[in-house]
Amino acid sequence: MHTPQWDAVVIGGSIAGLSAAQMLGRARRATLVVDAGAPRNRFTAHMHGVLGHDGSSPAELLARGRAEVAGYGVELREGRVTELRDEGDGLALRLADGEPIATRAVIIATGVVDRLPGIEGLADRWGRDVLHCPYCHGFEVADRRLGVIATSPTSVHQIELVRQWSEDVTAFVALAGPLDEATSAGLVARGIRVVTSPVRSVQAREGMLTGLTTEDGQHVALDAVFTAPVPELELGFADGIGLARADQPGAPLLVDPMGVTSHPRVWAAGNVIAPYGNVPLSMGSGSMAGAGVNAALVAEDTARAVSARRHERNAAWEARYAQVDGVWSGRVNAIVATVVETLPPGRALDVGCGEGGDAVWLAEHGWTVTAVDVSATAVRRATEAARARGLGAGQVVFVEVDAALDVPQGEFDLVTASFLHSWERDFPRIQVLRSAAARVAPGGHLLVVSHAAPPPWVRELPPEAPIMRAPLEDLALLALPPQEWSAELVETRERSVVDPDGNPAMLDDGVILLRRLA
Repeated sequence: MHTPQWDAVVIGGSIAGLSAAQMLGRARRATLVVDAGAPRNRFTAHMHGVLGHDGSSPAELLARGRAEVAGYGVELREGRVTELRDEGDGLALRLADGEPIATRAVIIATGVVDRLPGIEGLADRWGRDVLHCPYCHGFEVADRRLGVIATSPTSVHQIELVRQWSEDVTAFVALAGPLDEATSAGLVARGIRVVTSPVRSVQAREGMLTGLTTEDGQHVALDAVFTAPVPELELGFADGIGLARADQPGAPLLVDPMGVTSHPRVWAAGNVIAPYGNVPLSMGSGSMAGAGVNAALVAEDTARAVSARRHERNAAWEARYAQVDGVWSGRVNAIVATVVETLPPGRALDVGCGEGGDAVWLAEHGWTVTAVDVSATAVRRATEAARARGLGAGQVVFVEVDAALDVPQGEFDLVTASFLHSWERDFPRIQVLRSAAARVAPGGHLLVVSHAAPPPWVRELPPEAPIMRAPLEDLALLALPPQEWSAELVETRERSVVDPDGNPAMLDDGVILLRRLA
């Protein structure tokens, strides 16, 4: 997949989609909204139950919303998505006109299509005096002659709700099936008339609903009718990524509290997750999904930056080894030799092996060694040194590995890390040492040798100088469970050297030897 041109694409530009886009635009994310131009509530002139916007036109709210998100740099495009594919490091979309779009994340906010009963004249009055939600429209038709066409056994509840707004309620229950005794008793007790004959048609005169006619010839005079359409999600474009659906009417998408679907790069909001939700709910879920996408992209941006720094750091070590014929002496570290001589040979892992001085010595003293370093040049030189000393692959093997990412698996009787320092302040030394400790077998040892203090001839450390700590500080930062480890050595040892002017000097080396309890 080529580099995504968008941080996020919102599919659907109604209330939920625009709310998501607003959050993303405010987060300065490159965001595209693709909208087919058919919002669910386009059939009604007014919306209610929307705090601060009660009685407003849905079209007016959408127009204001589009202007707001455009002000945050969000691009709005009329169109229809026909395909959504997983490309591994992103998502690929295709529009109906064939245009391909690449993005890091998608928010599905396509809403639902209301499938009305096939009753003559019903769809013509939809959104005017054929209504769906008593909370949205009940107040405006209170105390009038109201009908309820129950479309399923679960929609019988709508009859009971509508009774709150009027004492004159007629229930048409043919599509809901036979009512049980308890339900019938409840309707009768509340004075609700029940009509069992199927509804044939909706009657209207001079632009106003006048009533319903049933198959047996009854005409019931009414001022408004409520019915619960069957919600249908048009998500064929996403079939290829197999999003999980809920086992309930409309089969909405399953999401977590932030709107994440079963696909980690796809969020959903609005009626695709709550088919019977109203405008405020759609606003809230859209806003949450937009914030969730931004949070996930922030985490991904951080992970990518860390990975880039790791590659940069490893490349710097490779360059350091490649620019000279040899960086280290090739001899074993004296402290390693002194400490390990007291241990019975077994399997050993040398982390940050450099050109192999310690690993070769271990192999020559009976250990079966795996040694790792980030530099291919260092690994090559170490392998050549081992073979020159007559050591075969069965005795010591050198592997180019980033120990910050992938310490070799398995258990080792000894894990060593000698002078595992780097000049970058973000070098994850403690993380590497913890990973190394996890490879120590029960009864085995972890040996860490380090620079415990700067050289005495250095008056001021440069910013890129490695972090140097006393052994007790390193031990505390490792934070290994005390019930699993026993400290055999935690000390500072002096090492004789010659300073840059040729004078004798002493360096402080930290030594930590831990045994993993069986």
